[in-house]
Amino acid sequence: MASNETFLPDDEATARFGAELARDLRAGDIVRLEGDLGAGKTALARAIIRTLAGDPALDVPSPTFAIIQPYDTPSGPVLHADLYRLADAAEADELGLLDDPEAVVLVEWAERAPDVARAATVVVTLAIPPGGEGRSVAVARR
Repeated sequence: MASNETFLPDDEATARFGAELARDLRAGDIVRLEGDLGAGKTALARAIIRTLAGDPALDVPSPTFAIIQPYDTPSGPVLHADLYRLADAAEADELGLLDDPEAVVLVEWAERAPDVARAATVVVTLAIPPGGEGRSVAVARR
């Protein structure tokens, strides 16, 4: 997996990048998706999940209100969490994000749950470049 910065000019590039990233993920990976609101965290997670599920048309809603969205995929279990609405970091323990060693866990706003943030094996940082067009993304494996 690359650790250098890549420019994603549009949604199609984001989907391709997500598919590439998905192929590098392993059971037990905790993926911390970092970036400001609108940086593309959910779009990237959607591409990863669709690739792991082997279904490019799979409905992958944002977990903003559900907080966690589970998927059973041919690649194994996948959990997509958005911790933005957590009132307290202790609430993250109840979600069971770190309970399944076979699951790939994609976490938006992991910094709201320090234990989850520390457990990340992959950190993906998305940013909106000056001018607002496209996205820059950097990936680091811990």
